[in-house]
Amino acid sequence: MKEKSSIAKILPVMFGFFIMGFVDVVGIATNYVKSDFQLSDTLANILPVMVFAWFLVFSVPTGLLMNKIGRKNTVLLSMAVTFLAMLVPLISYNFAVILVAFALLGIGNTIIQVALNPLLTNVVSGEKLASSLTLGQFVKAIAAFLGPIIAGFAAGSLGNWKLIFPLYAGITLISTLWLWMTSIDKEEQEEKNVSVIGCFSLLKDKYILAFFIGILLVVGIDVGLNVTIPKYLMERCSIPLDQAALGISLYFVARTVGTFLGAIILAKYAPGKIFIYSVILGILGFIGMLVVSNLILLSVFIFIVGFACANLFSIIFSYALKRQPERANEVSGLMIMGVSGGAIALFLGVVSDAVGSQIGGVIVLLVCLLYFLYLGNLFAKTDKK
Repeated sequence: MKEKSSIAKILPVMFGFFIMGFVDVVGIATNYVKSDFQLSDTLANILPVMVFAWFLVFSVPTGLLMNKIGRKNTVLLSMAVTFLAMLVPLISYNFAVILVAFALLGIGNTIIQVALNPLLTNVVSGEKLASSLTLGQFVKAIAAFLGPIIAGFAAGSLGNWKLIFPLYAGITLISTLWLWMTSIDKEEQEEKNVSVIGCFSLLKDKYILAFFIGILLVVGIDVGLNVTIPKYLMERCSIPLDQAALGISLYFVARTVGTFLGAIILAKYAPGKIFIYSVILGILGFIGMLVVSNLILLSVFIFIVGFACANLFSIIFSYALKRQPERANEVSGLMIMGVSGGAIALFLGVVSDAVGSQIGGVIVLLVCLLYFLYLGNLFAKTDKK
């Protein structure tokens, strides 16, 4: 029997999560593009919509595509699209071109998120899945954490924040070649006679439906914070964008720490319990963000929120895959369609413009987090079975 968890097979798959993290550059990019073209919040937040709307369109078809060409080949396809996305902004810099670039980034990220999580099951054993998915999110968080720092350095020291794109293109190319040259055990093929309708029929399972809504909201919270934090800090603390942008890095530092610890803790303790504790901590963090205006205290609460939310996605995803493991490709496609929840950023922009304050957007995100108290109850019922 072949050793499933060979380190030589795990490493290139895990590095794929680093490429997955490139999508989070949309947060700081939205703020730079807004400044460069003097856009309103509503118009600027079209940028993350252009990224995350594609999850609604391509997630389920990608799940079906995996049944035909395999998980590894699907991941390689995603990296090719991501590489192309990184080249587009080098052609010209105007709002239309940036929208095209981030649309391609969204398509590539949709494909990799659908395919990479099931591919991980090819190289790790089932009892390590939740911990391994969290480790993947840790790697993704590192990329997300570095994005604002690289963009800020490029803008401040090199005079052009867009230099982040050729760097990302080079890293994507390296990851593509590494995975392509790695031999991964052939995955167990799922039933080929599947369809989009059959995939959506999974939602008849009330647990799968609840998990899907959970993915929708957790990504909405993540992207919403990614886009809102700099503007919130600028409004509450009267600081410039370059300084406020570090708030995103702080958020992703917290997520990075949270996912690192989560990968260790989830290997020993029930994911459902960790989930509910995290949600309660996140609610307290959001309340703190709303009631303080001191930069240091706000930074502390931003860190708490990032730390609390770090493992929610991977825990929900692991429960979904374990719910119907025989249809893992379809479940993955359906769950990743929920990543379209990132488009909530447009709604946050509308709310912020309507009330004249970023506080409105933060309140919306807090309300979204309250749903996870219900989801934690479902996890508890699942663990008892």
